[in-house]
Amino acid sequence: MSKNYKIAVVGATGMVGRKFLQVLSERKLPAEYTLFASSRSAGTEIDFMGKTYVVEELTHTCFDGRGFDIALFSAGGGTSLTFAPSAAKAGAVVIDNSSAWRMDKDVPLIVPEVNAHAVSGYKAKGIIANPNCSTIQAVVALKPLHDAYKIKRVVYSTYQAVSGAGMGGYGDLERGIKGEAPLKFPYPIFGNCLPQIDVFLDTGYTKEEQKMIDETHKIMEDDAIRVTATTVRVPVFHGHSESINLEFDRPFELEELREKLESAPGIIVVDDPANQKYPMPIDAEDRDEVFVGRIRRDFSVDSGVNLWVVADNIRKGAATNAVQIAQELIKLWKTEGK
Repeated sequence: MSKNYKIAVVGATGMVGRKFLQVLSERKLPAEYTLFASSRSAGTEIDFMGKTYVVEELTHTCFDGRGFDIALFSAGGGTSLTFAPSAAKAGAVVIDNSSAWRMDKDVPLIVPEVNAHAVSGYKAKGIIANPNCSTIQAVVALKPLHDAYKIKRVVYSTYQAVSGAGMGGYGDLERGIKGEAPLKFPYPIFGNCLPQIDVFLDTGYTKEEQKMIDETHKIMEDDAIRVTATTVRVPVFHGHSESINLEFDRPFELEELREKLESAPGIIVVDDPANQKYPMPIDAEDRDEVFVGRIRRDFSVDSGVNLWVVADNIRKGAATNAVQIAQELIKLWKTEGK
């Protein structure tokens, strides 16, 4: 008889937290659940998998003595820094969706299609980090090509949905459509593009751009890849789009490269320019897959290619990836007899 694992969902009332619950209900992990949120949302009732759950308040002692195996965190970096160590100390493996732990050398940063083997690294600190949404979809596409041709350089240009900024970003687009002023962004997003995601660093890059650079190196386990990024917020509710330019160490045949992408896990190739078929955010909404199209040779370098990569930033870029990590953990524990 298979074991039922005990899973805590932290931040269950937020945009990503509710997507966690949707993905968990679809994937039907062998688990029992408890839902947590801030004191402001504690007491909220949520219908989930045929039961009504009362959301409990997140505290430093709420995990103690309750035997949680996994704690899925989606409550912001500050909350994670404050409460994730308490959950880990109580014996739960934290899978954290914020940026708080991503670059900690003792915390694995996981995209299961790319580096599932690194899941066992949770034993160092009891925490696994979920990467940035824009990085997740990018490296899913990069992995099979790096394995085949060895990537020398990556140029990211992103077109990121307002939902990546949470309910505030979503609300700003809704407000803009009605002609109202923004509350979350520094400028209107409706009918506009903002070439700033997160704060600017001394280098002139934004924090979001630096995240993509650093996280690509860590997940791909190759600091020699040269990476640069420009990240842009666009007036789209759901789904991040990315123009990715790659330069390889090795020559490639375009048809073989396309086949590498088609056979890679988690990827759907939509690339039929003759019939105007290419990935769009509207097609990726509420899908787990990463969509790749506009595959064409970059003639400005010896071995280069351009890709257009689209995914649902709240689903694959957050909730699904975290649940996939939980599934990899359970798979590991089963091999270890836990």
